[in-house]
Amino acid sequence: MMTTNPAAERIATPPAAPATKTPKSAIADDMAMIRAASELTRDLVNPNARIYWVDFLGSAFIGYAGVAAAILAPSTAWTLAAALIAVVALYRAGSFIHELTHIRKNALPGFRLVWNLLVGIPLLIPSFLYEGIHSLHHNRTKYGTVEDPEYLPLALMKPWTVPLFVVAAAFAPLALLFRFAVLTPLSFVIPPLRRVVMERYSGMIINPMFRRRPPEGDFRRQWAWQEGGAWAWSTLLIAAGVFGWVPLRALLIFGAIAAASLVLNQIRTLVAHLWENDGAVLTVTAQFLDSVNVPPPGLLPELWAPVGLRYHALHHLLPGVPYHALPEAHRRLQAALPGDSQYHAANYRSLPKLVMNLVAGSAKGTAG
Repeated sequence: MMTTNPAAERIATPPAAPATKTPKSAIADDMAMIRAASELTRDLVNPNARIYWVDFLGSAFIGYAGVAAAILAPSTAWTLAAALIAVVALYRAGSFIHELTHIRKNALPGFRLVWNLLVGIPLLIPSFLYEGIHSLHHNRTKYGTVEDPEYLPLALMKPWTVPLFVVAAAFAPLALLFRFAVLTPLSFVIPPLRRVVMERYSGMIINPMFRRRPPEGDFRRQWAWQEGGAWAWSTLLIAAGVFGWVPLRALLIFGAIAAASLVLNQIRTLVAHLWENDGAVLTVTAQFLDSVNVPPPGLLPELWAPVGLRYHALHHLLPGVPYHALPEAHRRLQAALPGDSQYHAANYRSLPKLVMNLVAGSAKGTAG
């Protein structure tokens, strides 16, 4: 039987848990919470262009300055210090890919293009890998089912699944390099391979059963230029290493920083949800309760869950609210909803305890 997260780890103590945990699929919608979320946040839905641009460009600048400092550092200690700064900053800059999937078309002119040029293509994570994928994760009838590309019932799987889930991210830069430098050109001369590449290797997914559909319309054109840019950059990186245009040490440091940022994101993904759904269709409230908020007063979540990701449960309730408005939305709902509201049951304090609970839950879930 799965375990619940201890009440002490929650910001507000929810009602006492029953002896047998209620399946997520049996949770009815809390209409009072849903109405309050809608009514109290109507003025928070417009993205502030200045905040987006300053935050993103500042993060990217600090990140690449950290990469340069790590490469040029005179000692190992300085290299590690600069690399740490680069990892955190580039992780934050990269996290804006999540916002690209939710902001309204033309709300931030040029932002998608600049993000891909500065971060998406250089780190081999162009936005087409996420756009059109993440929206399915928010689909009312697809969340947590076999049709959700971003969901695995990790809490119900074998305990070794959790560490494997994280370790795999460390090899992602090599996999992405192979995807774009090798599979992209080969797939255009081998049509059957192209279909496989588009279905299985063209999305940031964790559900191995998911198959992506071919792009259509304007998104097809975006996919084309982004994949072309990633192919050119990945080929240039390989050529730079093979022909000695760039010192191997510099390439390895850059690759290690990229890998570390992806590992950090993978760890954050571990605690974005409780991962307790067994494939059933869930209500909005059940999806909310299967997701996680890590609100203030803690400061560290702003580093490991940046760009509004510390309010992931609230984001599932209000996917149209931009990241910079989520703290205010949380404050309003926290103050307006009574202590027995379901809203408070999705608020947690720390990452380490959530990870330990996930591992313990998977162990007991497997045993059961």
